[in-house]
Amino acid sequence: MNFVILLIVNKMRDYSKFIKQPSLILWNIWTRVARFVKSDELYLRVYYRLRTGKKLDLDNPKSFTEKIQWLKIYCNRTPECSVMVDKYAVKKYVADRIGEEYIIPTYGVWDNFDDIDISALPNQFVLKTTHSSGGIYICKDKSLFDYSVARKKIVGSLKKEIVYRSREYQYGGVRPRILAEKYMEDETGELKDYKFFCFNGSPKVLFYASDRYSTNKGGVKFDYYDMDYNLLPITSQGHGHSDVLLTKSPVIEKMKKLSAILSKGYPFCVLIFIVYVVPFFLVS
Repeated sequence: MNFVILLIVNKMRDYSKFIKQPSLILWNIWTRVARFVKSDELYLRVYYRLRTGKKLDLDNPKSFTEKIQWLKIYCNRTPECSVMVDKYAVKKYVADRIGEEYIIPTYGVWDNFDDIDISALPNQFVLKTTHSSGGIYICKDKSLFDYSVARKKIVGSLKKEIVYRSREYQYGGVRPRILAEKYMEDETGELKDYKFFCFNGSPKVLFYASDRYSTNKGGVKFDYYDMDYNLLPITSQGHGHSDVLLTKSPVIEKMKKLSAILSKGYPFCVLIFIVYVVPFFLVS
């Protein structure tokens, strides 16, 4: 009985930050029971209603978020889609289409964390899981490498389940592994990434993330631009906007052209570019 009470208290702590948003509490509970809901349509209708407060129209989807749910059910289940979301397998896909020079160098890939020989890695490197977001450990100085912290984070990410909680079946075809890559930073000592939202081979929106790993006040900044470099009135995930506006540059124009090549044949995909000491950039 004491164990049950402790479990309930811990769950209450988990959800206390959502106390003013009861629908978000229910949404979190709904994602926890996702594996037991067999109907994708039913699951996503409830998922969408709790998360957005709106009714999901799968028969005639109009908004971007509705169309994403439609794609989950009717499109994103092919082996090709699984390759696109596999951080390791996608490297060959990208290299075959635009060239090996755009690929972040890989130091190794493993199934188990304990198989990694840290001593064989360079002084700076990045560990990440191949199938999920957030599972990343950045080592800027190997003498300060914290094995227990890195292991806990990466092993926890390996266990992360995406397919049922969001019905993104493309991840079901990805073998969870650990990838070691070259450490990268730009001329400011931080890391910026650019994501192109592409539809049928046509880039339409540029997402720009800055201060992602910076200690600057306010944390990471998210900005969205159209293809003419006009800042769009979009705020996502509660993040603020950068004080510096993007302007047209040869590097961004090059990324735009590469995005069109890589996204050809797909109704929607997001291409991620990381700028590494301008003007050299790589794809991960």
